[in-house]
Amino acid sequence: MLEGKAMVEDSDMPVKMQVQAMSLASQALDIFDVVDCKSIAGHIKKEFDERYGSGWQCVVGSNFGCFFTHSKGTFIYFQLETLKFLIFKGASAP
Repeated sequence: MLEGKAMVEDSDMPVKMQVQAMSLASQALDIFDVVDCKSIAGHIKKEFDERYGSGWQCVVGSNFGCFFTHSKGTFIYFQLETLKFLIFKGASAP
């Protein structure tokens, strides 16, 4: 496990959920090859959907851009090893 080595760049998630996100990222890196970003992201998304309800999105990589709207309290962007992790739950339309 690589917990404690993640660097949170931005988040509005509760601390407990942030810890869970970083723990799942570490777990995914233990299971999948570091270049298999799609499988890493899928693992994290599946776990978040099961634990916190459906609608979670996860982006993993070393170089990506994005623009999105998220539900309050569901966003984290952090780095672990050489990868960046973006996890959020999409905002519902009014």
